[in-house]
Amino acid sequence: MLGLGIIGWIIIGGLAGWLAGKIMKTDAQQGILLNIVVGVIGGFIGGFLLKLFGVDVEGGGLWFSFFTCLGGAVVLLFLVGMVTGRGRALR
Repeated sequence: MLGLGIIGWIIIGGLAGWLAGKIMKTDAQQGILLNIVVGVIGGFIGGFLLKLFGVDVEGGGLWFSFFTCLGGAVVLLFLVGMVTGRGRALR
C-alpha cells in the first residue's frame, strides 16, 4: 500500500490491532506485540479483500490504510474466534 516503512506499519498496525481488539472484546487477552501482529496481518487481509472488489488500495492514503488494517484485523479476530470456539461476534 503506502511506502510508510517498517516503523509506520508497526504504528498503524498496533493502533488498528488495539482498536480491533476493543471492538471484538479480545484486548484483555492480547498484548502490544499481538496487537501489532493482528493489525499488520489485518492490513494484508483488508487489502486483499478490497482488491477483490476492485478498490485501488495503493492510492489510498494514511487514513485509508488505517481503516483497511482495522477492517482486516476485525475480520481476522472474528475468524480466529470462530475457529477456536470463542466466537464473540460483536457482543
